[in-house]
Amino acid sequence: MASSPNPKLDELVAVLRRLRAPGGCAWDREQTHESLVKYLVEETYELIDAIETGDRDELLEELGDVLYQVIFHADIAAETPGEAFTLEDVAEHMTKKMIGRHPHVFGDSAAQAELNIRSADDVRAVWDDFKATEKPHRSSVLDGIPQGMPALALADKVIGRAEKLGVLSPGEEAPVPVSDETELGGLLLAIVASARTQGLDAERALRTTLRSLQDEIREAETAR
Repeated sequence: MASSPNPKLDELVAVLRRLRAPGGCAWDREQTHESLVKYLVEETYELIDAIETGDRDELLEELGDVLYQVIFHADIAAETPGEAFTLEDVAEHMTKKMIGRHPHVFGDSAAQAELNIRSADDVRAVWDDFKATEKPHRSSVLDGIPQGMPALALADKVIGRAEKLGVLSPGEEAPVPVSDETELGGLLLAIVASARTQGLDAERALRTTLRSLQDEIREAETAR
């Protein structure tokens, strides 16, 4: 019998399965997708910290914590009526998605020549088209953007979609020149500090403005 190419991954899956099996850990056994959300959010932010600090050991650990969350959710799904998928199903779905979104790599030579993608900028230019083919039920460029994202990350996404649709021109929302992220960080901190001093909520203010921008985007889509 051939040995597994990923024995340590298989071992981790077996550890979780043992914890959630009868006679295992009562806490692990009672968890649900919903109860684990707060841990997924926390582990994700800890991974981001590890990436930004450049600490190799922390990165290794935090990637493991996020991986464990994925395995945990897949194990719950395998036992949940109406879901009944496994980690293998998750991997299979992701493989199909990545192949479908990279026809310039996995397609035949004719398809690769037609796309003529040679750089990361070329990929970004057609990425939304790849996703649209994959999810034809989406009717708006805003579909699929998680509204629960932090306001700054959400702003970046929404502005990108607004530019793609022509609601905004590239650079239109950048009247304040900044030369690098250090300068930008200082400016953002000053804005938040000013808002705090005046009793204003910077996060809520940006979200309110983004809702208005998203309304403009939907109106532009309807008018087409």
